[in-house]
Amino acid sequence: MKERDHPATLVDVARAAGVSPSTVSRIMNGTARVADAKRQAVLAAIERMHFAPNQMARSLKKGCTMTVGIVVQDISSPFFDETLRGVDDALLGTGYTSVVVSGHWNADEEADRIRLLLARKVDGIILLTGRMSDDTVLQFARERPIVATGRQLRSPGAVGFKVDNEHGAFIATRHLIDAGHRRIAFITGPAASSDANERLAGYRRALRSAGIDADHELIVEGDFHEHSGQRAIEHLLAHGIAFSAVFAANDLSAYGARLALYRHGVRVPEDVSLVGFDDLPGSMYTAPPLTTVRQPLYDLGRAATKALLSLLGRARPDDVVPPVELVVRETTRCVN
Repeated sequence: MKERDHPATLVDVARAAGVSPSTVSRIMNGTARVADAKRQAVLAAIERMHFAPNQMARSLKKGCTMTVGIVVQDISSPFFDETLRGVDDALLGTGYTSVVVSGHWNADEEADRIRLLLARKVDGIILLTGRMSDDTVLQFARERPIVATGRQLRSPGAVGFKVDNEHGAFIATRHLIDAGHRRIAFITGPAASSDANERLAGYRRALRSAGIDADHELIVEGDFHEHSGQRAIEHLLAHGIAFSAVFAANDLSAYGARLALYRHGVRVPEDVSLVGFDDLPGSMYTAPPLTTVRQPLYDLGRAATKALLSLLGRARPDDVVPPVELVVRETTRCVN
């Protein structure tokens, strides 16, 4: 018998089994009422010819592609690694695959990436934080279900999950205040980030609760990246601004701050206490291990995925996102 020079098609299987292509299709879909001998002939032909149906074509015919689009902001960030791990685990066994794209913290680029995913006929979209307005997200949700983190949404086609950034920053700052610190520097996140602004608000509220006036010189602009934390400490030291503790708006900024303090011979925590926000996997392995506010990043990814599957009619949104909590390690100490 001549070896085939192309993959077997539905028509090839039908011809080999002596049935119509529609019969093969209905047998594969489990909807055909045929004699057992005919069914066995089709199944034998499928196995003999190594027939693999075009899953994409079948999915499109059914009106779904079993694909979920995920928009992250920085695919190199460990922050998104943890959340994506939760997404991946929640998709296991569901038959869905994911397509990941990056918005690079730019609202226009995020919108372009969502349009790209829609053009690829994804069944739904998970938007991990970002800069787009809620109104824009809701407009896209009219075309496909969307679950977004970092914002509160509730509509027929959209769900949002948001952690309490303000409370997390409050408990972090109170931890330093209760340890005796009064000159607490704060390294902010980007001004356009709602998460960053909420953490600044929590820092300010904690100071007010302790009767401490906020000193604008102690609030230094950052951008959630390591270099901005390093630059913030360089600024404070170069201008002779006294501080006994630093609260960085995220762990990456805290890493940069730790490096700058080390290079200037400032010991942590003996000379300066340091607190971050996120509890990235690497934060327990810094030297010394970082005190930080734990965001439930993995749980957030799972909950967002379960919520999207629920919108798609595939699951119940049974995952609850735990609250933020302070994880005290070895970068903070009491002062006299």
